[in-house]
Amino acid sequence: MDLKEIEETARSEFIWFHQHPELSGEEVETTKRIRDFLSSHGIDMYDTPDLKTGVIGKLGNGKGPTVAIRCDIDALPIQEKTDLPYRSLYDGKMHACGHDFHAVTLMGIALALKDEPIDGTVQLVFQPAEENLDGSRDVLKTGVLDHTSVIFGLHCSAMYKRGTIITRPGAMHGATATFKAVFHGKGSHACRPQLSIDPVLMVSSFVMNGQTVISRNLDPFHSALVSITHIQAGTNTNVIPEDGFAEGTVRAVRESDRAYIKNRLRALSEGIARAYGGEAEFLWEDGSPATNNDPEWAVFAKDRALALRLPFAEAPDNLAGEDFAFYQQKIPGVFIQIGTGLSPKNHNPCFRVDPDTLHESILYGKDLALAALEKLRGKKSD
Repeated sequence: MDLKEIEETARSEFIWFHQHPELSGEEVETTKRIRDFLSSHGIDMYDTPDLKTGVIGKLGNGKGPTVAIRCDIDALPIQEKTDLPYRSLYDGKMHACGHDFHAVTLMGIALALKDEPIDGTVQLVFQPAEENLDGSRDVLKTGVLDHTSVIFGLHCSAMYKRGTIITRPGAMHGATATFKAVFHGKGSHACRPQLSIDPVLMVSSFVMNGQTVISRNLDPFHSALVSITHIQAGTNTNVIPEDGFAEGTVRAVRESDRAYIKNRLRALSEGIARAYGGEAEFLWEDGSPATNNDPEWAVFAKDRALALRLPFAEAPDNLAGEDFAFYQQKIPGVFIQIGTGLSPKNHNPCFRVDPDTLHESILYGKDLALAALEKLRGKKSD
């Protein structure tokens, strides 16, 4: 198949994937579609019985270095509001982050590489459950990537014109965490506040003072945030409740800052509760670490874009979470975005990608894999 035929095949698959979104961990039909596609084109797959959804394909003779390309395949619980003729057929589910585009890009890359004489191995990682941060760790548990030399993660971007390649060395996405501060007081009738220990005041004070961790405790040149997104206390206008809570998310580029914010928020919640005569419970859950693009391979990814005469942009600061970072804790890797045309941003019900970008994404992915194998063979011979 020539590149035009591959693009047409990928576009047809893209329409199917966009119409049939499946949420994290539920990508059963998505997985079957990918398996059937790879099998029908004679592309081998690893045996991964512990991976409930998702697929890992492979190409090459297996005698040289190993390169992996990862895409994600899950959708979001969002009601699509685009006017696309191929919009989601499933109520309340949408590919609002471009994972349908990622999947078919990797399928197209597989077809483009299928007849190449590959001295080594190219692993095709169709990863499930990126949105809940479980998928990459499940893939790593299979052991399939234990001897992988470098991994590339491909992701669309609605902030750039079609075909733009975006990456940079070092941190590109932030480390994430979620927290919940629960305040216990004493309830009373609202007309007798002197008999209460008011959790509404504790929650309110925590919401206001939580922001001082960023504005007064962290280096102002460090990228980090605390977003309190859900507060709750009470059910009636004339009752002071016994309990209340505030919860939200933390983002930070530096792991030390994420740990520091955790300790400060805990201390604030406990101190505020004591000041009002109540008690506090502080709950914290780490999400993904910050992505950490290998400097040498990030320059390589940029150079391959320029060699193909694709537009290139240095990635801006971004505190969005990305579970590709779990791969990078074990394997040198680079997270790369591809501009798919300007549109409402990811996770928006009107988000869309320009499927014509499959031309650039498949071309770039194929080149990236072959050039990386060549580079690794050169290193070995040195």
